[in-house]
Amino acid sequence: MTEDLLTIGGRTFRSRLFVGTGKYKDLEETKAAIGESGAEVVTVAVRRVDLSRGEGQAIGRWLLDAGLSILPNTAGCYTAEDTIRTARLAREMLGTPLLKLEVIGDPETLFPDVPATLEAAKVLVAEGFVVLPYTTDDPITARKLEDLGCAAVMPLAAPIGSGLGICNPRNLEIIVRRAKVPVIVDAGVGTASDVAVAMEMGVDGVLLNTAIAGAKEPVRMARAMRLGVQAGREAFLAGRIPKKLYATASSPLEGVIGSKHG
Repeated sequence: MTEDLLTIGGRTFRSRLFVGTGKYKDLEETKAAIGESGAEVVTVAVRRVDLSRGEGQAIGRWLLDAGLSILPNTAGCYTAEDTIRTARLAREMLGTPLLKLEVIGDPETLFPDVPATLEAAKVLVAEGFVVLPYTTDDPITARKLEDLGCAAVMPLAAPIGSGLGICNPRNLEIIVRRAKVPVIVDAGVGTASDVAVAMEMGVDGVLLNTAIAGAKEPVRMARAMRLGVQAGREAFLAGRIPKKLYATASSPLEGVIGSKHG
């Protein structure tokens, strides 16, 4: 049986769950939750976490010692220029071309600025970055980002940290059906069932942070998220039965006493 692997920008991963490092109560909880999640890719906000000192340095060293891939992100950037500058600093500091591209358009909703995201993506792809852009659930924007050379597209399920789950499944289905690069749901999931539903729709992975870090028991939720991703992926690969308006008997009627088939 062929192993089901996820490939992004020439890098291959077994886990389809990507997690973050923010909002945990302390370093030990961060490490325990990330470990329990089974994630191989961990995203770090380079503008908010100083990996060269203090707790930032400790988590950075632990991530590297654990053999995890650091995915720097440009969270907190509001212009294409600021985003590009932050991306270059991240590559210089961490030595990786991987980049989760975020250009925020509104501080209240944290929705992405789509024109600025497209502008930044064009520049960064040309500079050799492996760009994974956070974007809206608009299929046209997803296609444009793919056409620019992004290694994946990362449409939101709902606003960052909202826990609302997938608000617009039809758009997400269109993105998945048309994309020729991996589709990673980014932001808005709240619990394991949200993750499972996304994976059952055929997305290639899920990135989350608050849903684990903000749970009453983050380590237990991390395990639930890992299992939710696995269950949803298996269900997608297995192929669900079609939905029908009326019932269909589970057992055959042939040979049943009193049946017109007997």
